[in-house]
Amino acid sequence: MSLLGVRFFSGSFQQALEALTEGEQCGLVVFPSGPGLARDLWIDEEYRLAVQMADMAFTDSGAMVLLWRILSGQRIFRHSGLKTLTEMLRQPVFCQKGATFWVMPSLAQQDIGLQWLRETAALPISEEDCYCAPVYAPGSVEDPELLEILKKRHPRFVILCIGGGVQERLGYFLRNGLGKTTSILCTGAAIGFLSGTQARIPKWADTLFLGWLLRCINNPKIFVPRYFRSLCLIKVMFLYWLYGRVPIPMAPQNKETNG
Repeated sequence: MSLLGVRFFSGSFQQALEALTEGEQCGLVVFPSGPGLARDLWIDEEYRLAVQMADMAFTDSGAMVLLWRILSGQRIFRHSGLKTLTEMLRQPVFCQKGATFWVMPSLAQQDIGLQWLRETAALPISEEDCYCAPVYAPGSVEDPELLEILKKRHPRFVILCIGGGVQERLGYFLRNGLGKTTSILCTGAAIGFLSGTQARIPKWADTLFLGWLLRCINNPKIFVPRYFRSLCLIKVMFLYWLYGRVPIPMAPQNKETNG
């Protein structure tokens, strides 16, 4: 289905898993967040291009799903990045040696994530299966070093664990360089929720769309302002429901990078 100019996957979660694990690779797979749909989609041309040109887009935003249900009466399946990554870690094709490659936001989070993946998820990976991303500037993202590594290693899945708004732009660059030879999953902080580098979000909280609340409680200085600014998603969704588009100029571009 098309919503906010993005072609979202509209099938069941089992169909989503089958699409990700069976047959050919999926190319760029994105999970646009509520803040991303509320602001970045309208103020960041590179982010908008990446999300709209993605090969698969999943409905990660509980706010978008709920607002659309209220406005249109249409029920949409929600497929979060956290749920998807959790289930992918149970798939044999995902857990094969050399099948995955992880792009992490920092060395500290890489060490913790790597340890969790080895010990808890029993994933056969090493430091060579990880890459610590630099801080990318606003605008289009290019990382020739990472692209060259991926061309040599040929993983089936690349998991981008860096910040939303940045990972999509990086994923778009990688997809253009690799084609559909690899599935590039923009699951962002999902590995942090599992490993403990960010707020732990249990299954019930993710199911009830309460992940944002736990993140705000865990780190209010960062996430309370972030989610407060994303309240404009209410306006965005209403205008889209009313006009079939969003005929408003949004705020000037906020030059954030992937911390």
